[in-house]
Amino acid sequence: MSGHQRIFVVSTSGEQSEPARLAGGLGRDPIVLTAPTAEAERVVRGLRVEPQVDVLLAPARFPRADRGHRLDALVRRHALRDRFRDVVVVTDPATATLLLRVLAPDQLPTGGAVTVVGLPRGDRPVAVGRVVVVGIVLGIAAALARPVVPVLTVPVAAALGGLAGVMVPPMRHLGRELLLAAAVCVVVVLVLVAGSARFPAVW
Repeated sequence: MSGHQRIFVVSTSGEQSEPARLAGGLGRDPIVLTAPTAEAERVVRGLRVEPQVDVLLAPARFPRADRGHRLDALVRRHALRDRFRDVVVVTDPATATLLLRVLAPDQLPTGGAVTVVGLPRGDRPVAVGRVVVVGIVLGIAAALARPVVPVLTVPVAAALGGLAGVMVPPMRHLGRELLLAAAVCVVVVLVLVAGSARFPAVW
């Protein structure tokens, strides 16, 4: 789901093959929350990921009135720690149904053991420090290469690479960083070229 953080709600009542297929579709280093039950442990074993056990996901014979909201808060708290990691919640069918009702009330159930919910998220933030460092390195490289290639070759190439990255949703944040690095590169080149004009012996 582009622009959404994926939340996989897995019911322990389904066939074991469904969670096994899920393991291949998860992103890098997913967050796995599981109930402290043998059934949940069986499912998590198929995911081959170290889980975080939470007693709130355990079956409740007499659930509290605010149980759904507490489940929703639990999942969102873990999801907000890193908006770009998948979250897997493994629990009993009743708890999974209740969680889905509060987490995605407008989404129809899929009928299988695994239901995917998408939480809206923004784009990845730009790493300003990395932009500055890359821009300075590119600027120095462009200044050093000035006798061989035109001085704006390096920043133009970086800007074109940034534009290409912006067009690809998963690479959008890297494209923006490269565009900003190209701008920093131009500033660095101008400073170095101006300095070399004033002090020709330096360059």
